[in-house]
Amino acid sequence: MTEAQQSALRAQLLEEKRRLEERLAGNDHFGMARGMNDSIGELSGYDNHPADIGTELYEREKDLALNEAAEHQLEEIELALLRMEEGTYGRCVVCGKPIPYERLEAVPATVYCKEHQPGGHVSRRRPVEEQVIHPPFGEHFNDGDEERTAYDAEDAWQEVEQYGTSNPPDYFREGKNYNELTIDHDEKRGYIDDFEGFTITDAHGNTEAITDITHNEAYDRAEASREKRRKK
Repeated sequence: MTEAQQSALRAQLLEEKRRLEERLAGNDHFGMARGMNDSIGELSGYDNHPADIGTELYEREKDLALNEAAEHQLEEIELALLRMEEGTYGRCVVCGKPIPYERLEAVPATVYCKEHQPGGHVSRRRPVEEQVIHPPFGEHFNDGDEERTAYDAEDAWQEVEQYGTSNPPDYFREGKNYNELTIDHDEKRGYIDDFEGFTITDAHGNTEAITDITHNEAYDRAEASREKRRKK
C-alpha cells in the first residue's frame, strides 16, 4: 500500500468517525441517555399487561441495537487509526497477509481479509447473571437428554406458570379448564407410575406393605383406568 493510498483511507476513517460522533451526540446516543419512562412520559414502566407499552418497548430495543452498532463501529474506526500509527494497518489478523486495497476502500476499518471474515456480529452486552449461572447459559433444558432427570429450568418455569401468566384464557383455544392451560400440566413429577404417586410406603420405602393411599390426581387416573378395564 502506498502512502497516498493510506492517506486516503485515513481521511475516509476520520470522516466516518466525525459523522458517527456527531450522530451519537445529536440524538443522545439514540435516546439511551434518558430512561424509557422519561422518554414516554410514564411514571412507571410496570403496567397491568406487558402489551400496554409494547410499542414503546420495541422502539427502545431498536434504539438500543442502533446505539450499540454505532458505538461498535466507532470503536473499530479508532482501532484502525491506531493500527495506522503502529504500522500494522492493512494486514489480516488471522493469516497476516496484506488485505487488498479494494477491500479496504469498501471497509477501511476491517482487520480481516475476505477469506477469514467471521460471521455476523453478536452482541457483547450480555446479562451479568450469565457469568454465574451453572450449567452454562442455554443448557438448562434437558428434555433431549434421557439420561438426566435433574430439576432444570423448564421444571422451574412450569412450577411458576401454573400460577398464571400474561396470556389470557382465550389464548388457549382448546382449553376447557383454567388449571390445564399450562405446558405439560399433567406431567408426572416425582414418580413414574401412577401407583407410586398415591401410595405411602413404610419408613423403609417398601411398597409391599402399603400403609396409606393419597387421593390425588394419580389416584384418580388409576381409578379411571381400572373402571375402564372393568367395563370392557
